[in-house]
Amino acid sequence: MIMGWAERLRDSSLALYIQEDVTAFPLLEALHVMAVALVVGSIFIVDLRLMNLAAKSYPVSRLMRSVLPVTVGAFLLAAITGALMFASQPTRYLATTPFLIKLGLLSLALVNMGVFHLWTHRGIAGWDRAAVLPIGARMAGLISLILWIMILIAGRFVGFMLAY
Repeated sequence: MIMGWAERLRDSSLALYIQEDVTAFPLLEALHVMAVALVVGSIFIVDLRLMNLAAKSYPVSRLMRSVLPVTVGAFLLAAITGALMFASQPTRYLATTPFLIKLGLLSLALVNMGVFHLWTHRGIAGWDRAAVLPIGARMAGLISLILWIMILIAGRFVGFMLAY
C-alpha cells in the first residue's frame, strides 16, 4: 500500500520536476541543511539551559520565548524541503534504513517535546529563579539533545546511502 502510494508520488509532475531540473534538488538540499542547522542549534540552546550546562543566569521562560519562533519557523522549512526531497525518490527513501531510523527518531523527538510542553513545562515560572531545574526539565533536555544528535547522524547516512 505505501509503496504504491510512493510510486504514484514518484511519478507526479512535482517529483518529475525535482528529479529533472538541474537546480531543484540541490536548492532544496541546501535550504534543508540550513533549516536543520537552525532547528538543531536553537534546540541545543534550550536543551543546554534545561540541563544547567549553559546560560544559567538567563531565565528559562525568556530564553524559550526568544528561541521558539526560530525553532518553529526553521522546522517548518526543514519539513517542507525534506518532504519535497522525499517526493523526488520516495521508493528509494522508504527502502533506506537510515531514513526510516531518522523518521522514527523524529517521532520520538516530537513526543519528547509534546510531553515537555504539556506536563513538564507547567512549572516554568518557578524555574527562572531556581539554581537547579527540576529533574523532568533536565531529562527532557538530555533526551532531546541525544535524539537530535542521532537524527543528524541518521540524516547524514541518508545522503550517503542515496548517493550510491
